[in-house]
Amino acid sequence: MAIRTLGEHACHGGVQGFYSHESRACAAEMRFSVYRPPQAREGPVPVLWYLSGLTCTEETFPIKAGAQRFAAQHGLMLVAPDTSPRVRLPGDDAAWDFGLGAGFYVDATVAPWSAHYRTYSWVTAELRELVGALFPAEVSRQGIMGHSMGGHGALTLGLRHPDLYLSVSAFAPIVAPSQVPWGQKALQGYLGDDPTAWREHDATALVARRPRRDTIRIDQGTADAFLAKQLRPELFLEAAEAAGQRVEYHARDGYDHGYFFIQTFIAEHLAFHAQQLVP
Repeated sequence: MAIRTLGEHACHGGVQGFYSHESRACAAEMRFSVYRPPQAREGPVPVLWYLSGLTCTEETFPIKAGAQRFAAQHGLMLVAPDTSPRVRLPGDDAAWDFGLGAGFYVDATVAPWSAHYRTYSWVTAELRELVGALFPAEVSRQGIMGHSMGGHGALTLGLRHPDLYLSVSAFAPIVAPSQVPWGQKALQGYLGDDPTAWREHDATALVARRPRRDTIRIDQGTADAFLAKQLRPELFLEAAEAAGQRVEYHARDGYDHGYFFIQTFIAEHLAFHAQQLVP
Protein backbone atom coordinates (compact mmCIF):
# COMPACT_ATOMS: atom_id res chain seq x y z
CA MET A 1 0.00 0.00 0.00
CA ALA A 2 2.85 2.39 -0.70
CA ILE A 3 1.97 5.75 -2.21
CA ARG A 4 4.05 8.44 -3.88
CA THR A 5 3.49 12.00 -2.74
CA LEU A 6 3.35 14.33 -5.75
CA GLY A 7 2.69 17.45 -3.72
CA GLU A 8 1.11 18.73 -0.50
CA HIS A 9 -0.14 22.22 0.24
CA ALA A 10 -1.53 23.98 3.31
CA CYS A 11 -5.17 24.87 2.61
CA HIS A 12 -7.86 26.28 4.93
CA GLY A 13 -6.09 24.92 7.99
CA GLY A 14 -5.70 21.47 6.48
CA VAL A 15 -3.61 19.82 3.76
CA GLN A 16 -4.40 19.37 0.08
CA GLY A 17 -2.34 16.48 -1.23
CA PHE A 18 -1.76 14.83 -4.59
CA TYR A 19 -0.60 11.21 -4.72
CA SER A 20 -0.11 8.14 -6.90
CA HIS A 21 0.17 4.40 -6.30
CA GLU A 22 0.62 1.21 -8.27
CA SER A 23 -2.90 -0.12 -8.74
CA ARG A 24 -3.56 -3.83 -8.92
CA ALA A 25 -7.04 -3.26 -10.33
CA CYS A 26 -5.82 -1.09 -13.21
CA ALA A 27 -2.36 -2.63 -13.60
CA ALA A 28 -1.00 0.91 -13.78
CA GLU A 29 0.14 3.83 -11.70
CA MET A 30 -3.02 5.71 -10.70
CA ARG A 31 -3.31 9.25 -9.32
CA PHE A 32 -5.68 10.72 -6.76
CA SER A 33 -6.01 13.71 -4.47
CA VAL A 34 -6.91 13.93 -0.79
CA TYR A 35 -7.86 16.98 1.26
CA ARG A 36 -7.33 16.43 4.98
CA PRO A 37 -9.31 18.99 7.01
CA PRO A 38 -7.84 20.44 10.21
CA GLN A 39 -9.99 18.07 12.29
CA ALA A 40 -8.00 15.13 10.87
CA ARG A 41 -5.10 16.08 13.13
CA GLU A 42 -7.23 14.90 16.08
CA GLY A 43 -8.42 11.61 14.59
CA PRO A 44 -10.36 9.96 11.74
CA VAL A 45 -12.91 12.08 9.87
CA PRO A 46 -15.75 11.21 7.44
CA VAL A 47 -14.83 10.92 3.77
CA LEU A 48 -16.57 12.47 0.76
CA TRP A 49 -15.57 11.09 -2.63
CA TYR A 50 -15.77 13.32 -5.70
CA LEU A 51 -15.81 11.74 -9.17
CA SER A 52 -14.84 14.13 -11.96
CA GLY A 53 -16.16 14.41 -15.50
CA LEU A 54 -14.85 13.88 -19.00
CA THR A 55 -11.27 15.11 -19.69
CA CYS A 56 -10.67 15.90 -16.01
CA THR A 57 -7.93 14.64 -13.70
CA GLU A 58 -7.44 14.28 -9.96
CA GLU A 59 -6.42 17.96 -9.92
CA THR A 60 -9.57 19.44 -11.46
CA PHE A 61 -11.90 19.37 -8.47
CA PRO A 62 -9.44 20.51 -5.78
CA ILE A 63 -8.21 23.39 -7.96
CA LYS A 64 -11.50 24.61 -9.44
CA ALA A 65 -14.36 23.86 -7.03
CA GLY A 66 -13.31 25.76 -3.90
CA ALA A 67 -14.59 22.90 -1.75
CA GLN A 68 -11.77 22.82 0.82
CA ARG A 69 -13.11 25.85 2.71
CA PHE A 70 -16.40 24.08 3.38
CA ALA A 71 -14.80 20.69 3.98
CA ALA A 72 -12.72 22.37 6.70
CA GLN A 73 -15.86 23.82 8.29
CA HIS A 74 -17.61 20.44 8.38
CA GLY A 75 -14.58 18.25 9.08
CA LEU A 76 -14.85 16.25 5.85
CA MET A 77 -12.00 14.57 4.01
CA LEU A 78 -12.25 14.99 0.22
CA VAL A 79 -10.95 12.28 -2.13
CA ALA A 80 -10.86 12.83 -5.91
CA PRO A 81 -9.60 9.96 -8.12
CA ASP A 82 -8.29 10.42 -11.65
CA THR A 83 -10.82 9.74 -14.40
CA SER A 84 -8.92 6.98 -16.21
CA PRO A 85 -5.63 5.13 -16.28
CA ARG A 86 -2.87 7.00 -18.12
CA VAL A 87 -1.40 3.89 -19.75
CA ARG A 88 -1.31 4.56 -23.48
CA LEU A 89 -3.47 2.28 -25.61
CA PRO A 90 -4.15 2.41 -29.38
CA GLY A 91 -6.78 5.03 -30.10
CA ASP A 92 -7.08 6.21 -26.49
CA ASP A 93 -6.86 9.86 -27.55
CA ALA A 94 -8.87 9.63 -30.78
CA ALA A 95 -11.87 11.29 -29.08
CA TRP A 96 -12.22 13.43 -25.96
CA ASP A 97 -15.23 11.44 -24.68
CA PHE A 98 -13.69 7.94 -24.76
CA GLY A 99 -10.36 6.59 -23.58
CA LEU A 100 -7.99 8.94 -21.76
CA GLY A 101 -9.87 11.00 -19.19
CA ALA A 102 -13.08 9.08 -19.85
CA GLY A 103 -13.11 5.84 -17.87
CA PHE A 104 -16.82 6.12 -16.96
CA TYR A 105 -16.23 4.32 -13.64
CA VAL A 106 -16.76 0.84 -15.08
CA ASP A 107 -14.63 -2.30 -15.29
CA ALA A 108 -14.03 -2.76 -19.02
CA THR A 109 -14.54 -6.25 -20.43
CA VAL A 110 -13.54 -5.50 -24.04
CA ALA A 111 -9.89 -5.54 -25.17
CA PRO A 112 -7.67 -3.58 -25.07
CA TRP A 113 -9.49 -1.54 -22.40
CA SER A 114 -10.05 -4.52 -20.11
CA ALA A 115 -6.33 -4.70 -19.32
CA HIS A 116 -6.33 -1.34 -17.48
CA TYR A 117 -9.69 0.44 -17.53
CA ARG A 118 -11.07 -0.97 -14.28
CA THR A 119 -11.92 2.22 -12.46
CA TYR A 120 -15.06 0.76 -10.86
CA SER A 121 -13.02 -1.76 -8.87
CA TRP A 122 -10.29 0.80 -8.26
CA VAL A 123 -12.63 3.35 -6.71
CA THR A 124 -15.01 1.08 -4.80
CA ALA A 125 -12.44 -1.37 -3.44
CA GLU A 126 -8.73 -0.78 -3.91
CA LEU A 127 -8.51 2.99 -3.49
CA ARG A 128 -11.10 2.93 -0.74
CA GLU A 129 -8.96 0.41 1.17
CA LEU A 130 -5.80 2.43 0.57
CA VAL A 131 -7.35 5.70 1.80
CA GLY A 132 -8.67 3.94 4.89
CA ALA A 133 -5.27 2.47 5.67
CA LEU A 134 -3.00 5.46 5.00
CA PHE A 135 -5.13 8.50 5.83
CA PRO A 136 -7.18 9.48 8.93
CA ALA A 137 -10.41 8.33 7.31
CA GLU A 138 -13.49 7.18 9.21
CA VAL A 139 -14.24 4.26 6.92
CA SER A 140 -17.77 3.67 8.23
CA ARG A 141 -18.85 7.21 7.25
CA GLN A 142 -18.33 7.85 3.55
CA GLY A 143 -20.38 9.64 0.90
CA ILE A 144 -20.01 10.17 -2.83
CA MET A 145 -20.68 12.97 -5.30
CA GLY A 146 -19.64 13.82 -8.84
CA HIS A 147 -20.07 15.94 -11.95
CA SER A 148 -21.25 14.93 -15.43
CA MET A 149 -19.54 11.58 -16.15
CA GLY A 150 -18.60 11.64 -12.48
CA GLY A 151 -22.21 12.35 -11.58
CA HIS A 152 -23.07 9.16 -13.47
CA GLY A 153 -20.39 7.42 -11.41
CA ALA A 154 -21.64 8.83 -8.10
CA LEU A 155 -25.23 7.81 -8.79
CA THR A 156 -24.41 4.31 -10.03
CA LEU A 157 -21.91 3.55 -7.28
CA GLY A 158 -24.22 5.00 -4.67
CA LEU A 159 -27.17 2.95 -5.90
CA ARG A 160 -25.15 -0.25 -6.17
CA HIS A 161 -23.40 0.20 -2.81
CA PRO A 162 -25.65 1.93 -0.29
CA ASP A 163 -23.65 0.19 2.45
CA LEU A 164 -20.42 1.87 1.32
CA TYR A 165 -21.77 5.35 0.52
CA LEU A 166 -24.14 6.81 3.09
CA SER A 167 -24.92 9.93 1.03
CA VAL A 168 -25.11 10.65 -2.70
CA SER A 169 -25.25 13.83 -4.76
CA ALA A 170 -24.43 14.95 -8.28
CA PHE A 171 -23.93 18.00 -10.47
CA ALA A 172 -25.33 17.69 -14.01
CA PRO A 173 -25.04 13.89 -14.09
CA ILE A 174 -25.34 11.59 -17.10
CA VAL A 175 -28.31 9.77 -15.57
CA ALA A 176 -29.24 7.40 -18.41
CA PRO A 177 -26.07 6.45 -20.32
CA SER A 178 -27.87 3.62 -22.14
CA GLN A 179 -30.08 6.22 -23.81
CA VAL A 180 -27.67 9.05 -24.70
CA PRO A 181 -24.71 9.27 -27.13
CA TRP A 182 -21.94 9.78 -24.55
CA GLY A 183 -23.04 6.77 -22.55
CA GLN A 184 -23.82 4.51 -25.49
CA LYS A 185 -20.37 5.13 -26.94
CA ALA A 186 -18.63 4.41 -23.62
CA LEU A 187 -20.70 1.43 -22.52
CA GLN A 188 -20.43 -0.29 -25.88
CA GLY A 189 -16.73 0.45 -26.13
CA TYR A 190 -15.90 -0.79 -22.63
CA LEU A 191 -18.57 -3.45 -22.04
CA GLY A 192 -19.56 -4.68 -25.49
CA ASP A 193 -22.98 -5.04 -27.10
CA ASP A 194 -24.91 -6.77 -24.29
CA PRO A 195 -27.42 -4.25 -22.85
CA THR A 196 -27.72 -6.36 -19.70
CA ALA A 197 -24.19 -5.32 -18.73
CA TRP A 198 -25.01 -1.70 -19.48
CA ARG A 199 -27.93 -1.64 -17.02
CA GLU A 200 -25.58 -2.22 -14.08
CA HIS A 201 -23.97 1.12 -14.92
CA ASP A 202 -27.10 3.11 -15.74
CA ALA A 203 -28.53 5.14 -12.84
CA THR A 204 -32.01 5.30 -14.34
CA ALA A 205 -32.15 1.53 -14.73
CA LEU A 206 -30.64 0.97 -11.29
CA VAL A 207 -32.96 3.29 -9.37
CA ALA A 208 -35.97 1.49 -10.83
CA ARG A 209 -34.71 -1.77 -9.27
CA ARG A 210 -32.66 -0.64 -6.26
CA PRO A 211 -33.86 2.63 -4.77
CA ARG A 212 -32.00 3.94 -1.75
CA ARG A 213 -33.71 4.63 1.56
CA ASP A 214 -32.33 8.16 1.82
CA THR A 215 -32.56 11.24 -0.41
CA ILE A 216 -30.35 11.78 -3.47
CA ARG A 217 -29.48 15.38 -4.34
CA ILE A 218 -29.04 16.58 -7.94
CA ASP A 219 -28.26 20.09 -9.18
CA GLN A 220 -28.67 20.87 -12.89
CA GLY A 221 -28.09 24.13 -14.74
CA THR A 222 -30.87 25.14 -17.12
CA ALA A 223 -28.38 26.73 -19.54
CA ASP A 224 -26.31 23.54 -19.77
CA ALA A 225 -25.50 22.92 -23.44
CA PHE A 226 -25.59 19.15 -22.84
CA LEU A 227 -28.92 19.08 -20.98
CA ALA A 228 -31.34 17.95 -23.69
CA LYS A 229 -29.13 15.48 -25.58
CA GLN A 230 -26.68 13.97 -23.10
CA LEU A 231 -27.97 14.45 -19.54
CA ARG A 232 -31.76 13.89 -19.66
CA PRO A 233 -32.48 14.30 -15.90
CA GLU A 234 -36.20 13.82 -16.49
CA LEU A 235 -35.57 10.14 -17.22
CA PHE A 236 -34.02 9.58 -13.79
CA LEU A 237 -36.63 11.67 -12.00
CA GLU A 238 -39.48 9.69 -13.59
CA ALA A 239 -37.88 6.35 -12.70
CA ALA A 240 -37.09 7.51 -9.16
CA GLU A 241 -40.65 8.68 -8.55
CA ALA A 242 -42.03 5.36 -9.76
CA ALA A 243 -39.63 3.45 -7.48
CA GLY A 244 -40.26 5.62 -4.43
CA GLN A 245 -36.75 7.10 -4.42
CA ARG A 246 -36.63 10.55 -2.84
CA VAL A 247 -34.70 13.07 -4.98
CA GLU A 248 -33.89 16.66 -4.03
CA TYR A 249 -33.67 18.17 -7.51
CA HIS A 250 -32.57 21.76 -8.11
CA ALA A 251 -32.89 23.30 -11.58
CA ARG A 252 -30.49 26.26 -11.48
CA ASP A 253 -31.66 29.00 -13.82
CA GLY A 254 -28.96 30.34 -16.15
CA TYR A 255 -26.13 28.04 -15.03
CA ASP A 256 -24.14 25.96 -17.51
CA HIS A 257 -22.10 22.76 -17.27
CA GLY A 258 -18.84 24.11 -15.90
CA TYR A 259 -17.09 24.78 -12.63
CA PHE A 260 -18.56 28.25 -12.11
CA PHE A 261 -21.81 26.33 -11.61
CA ILE A 262 -20.14 23.89 -9.23
CA GLN A 263 -18.40 26.66 -7.26
CA THR A 264 -21.74 28.38 -6.71
CA PHE A 265 -23.46 25.41 -5.11
CA ILE A 266 -20.60 23.31 -3.69
CA ALA A 267 -21.23 24.63 -0.17
CA GLU A 268 -24.81 23.32 -0.28
CA HIS A 269 -23.63 19.90 -1.42
CA LEU A 270 -21.06 19.60 1.35
CA ALA A 271 -23.65 20.67 3.91
CA PHE A 272 -26.00 18.00 2.50
CA HIS A 273 -23.36 15.31 2.95
CA ALA A 274 -22.27 16.59 6.35
CA GLN A 275 -25.81 16.18 7.67
CA GLN A 276 -25.55 12.47 6.99
CA LEU A 277 -21.86 11.82 7.61
CA VAL A 278 -20.74 14.01 10.50
CA PRO A 279 -21.76 12.66 13.94
